[in-house]
Amino acid sequence: MEGTRTNGKPGRKRGSRRGNAAPTIADVAQEARCSPMTVSRVINGEGNVREETREQVLEAVRKLNYSPNRAARSLAGGEQLRIGLLFDNPSASYLSEFLMGALDEASRRDIHLEVQSCDNVPDNAALVGKMSEGGISGFILPPPLCDDQSVLDLITGAGGIAVAVGPGRASGSHGAVMIDEYQAAYDMTKHIIGLGHTRIGFIIGNPEQVASGRRLNGYRAAMEDAGLEVAEDLLAQGQFTYRSGMVAAEKLLSADPHPTAIFASNDDMAAATVAMAHRRHLDVPSDITVCGFDDTDLASSIWPELTTIRQPIREMTAKAVQMIADLTRARRQSERLQAEHVMFPYDLIKRNSEAGPSLAKSKPDRAR
Repeated sequence: MEGTRTNGKPGRKRGSRRGNAAPTIADVAQEARCSPMTVSRVINGEGNVREETREQVLEAVRKLNYSPNRAARSLAGGEQLRIGLLFDNPSASYLSEFLMGALDEASRRDIHLEVQSCDNVPDNAALVGKMSEGGISGFILPPPLCDDQSVLDLITGAGGIAVAVGPGRASGSHGAVMIDEYQAAYDMTKHIIGLGHTRIGFIIGNPEQVASGRRLNGYRAAMEDAGLEVAEDLLAQGQFTYRSGMVAAEKLLSADPHPTAIFASNDDMAAATVAMAHRRHLDVPSDITVCGFDDTDLASSIWPELTTIRQPIREMTAKAVQMIADLTRARRQSERLQAEHVMFPYDLIKRNSEAGPSLAKSKPDRAR
């Protein structure tokens, strides 16, 4: 089974530090082979440090798990960076991965991270204004907020820095982090076709999000390139939620004949498809193949574990934090802000929810 990865690392020698004492700025300087003053400049986001040296210091901070002394920094006149993470995402599994990536990176860099939900907020302008007045200078926008032009305009209008995570339609951000949603969906569909399936159902994500359209287009393109028809009864609308996945899966499995495989636009809806298949007394994968997208914890916590597209959500969010820190440093140094768009790689993870079609798959299900 593919998709299981371990990363055993030998314990690091502590060098001259005694016992379990916390690392100091001097330890970081020794590890990075530079002066403590240079380390201080890097930690406080100051200029006049070569990029190569900056990376050496940051690597030493990561290696030693160094946490700057905030009180000492305050006495020295340092100003802690404050970043806001706004969210309005119905997928709990995606949001969990997203938050962990941001929290880990913010903690590592001693950045204050404020997390706020935009769900059911009557006035986003008041929320963004309050956060900006509270010292929040940078904002991370996950889906679907990266598609919301009004939220982005509020942030830039208040003088804030905004970085989108995902291929949003809102324009004017200071940076974006994403994967190739179209190609990832194309590759997954091609993989399912390679198993021998020709009737492949697809559950579409929230139609208001750019990522949904790109994943749908990738599926359509792979089907077309294989000479396979995308009939209307092979498509079902979802909203990226588990409940919407149940409704969409029921529609697809009610077709006669039903698809021999279903590709859902995220893991929540794929997990719901597995549950609906079981409700209709269909075995996964003997009777039907089910695949997802994102590789959240949910993908490997259900049975059978899902074949899915691994989107490095934590790494992408950590990169967004880093980008805001770099952009803030550039602004403080009166440098011109350069928008950065980073494309992360993805992986197709094969697990136990897939199999080739067989005569068993063409039999009618025994729904009660």
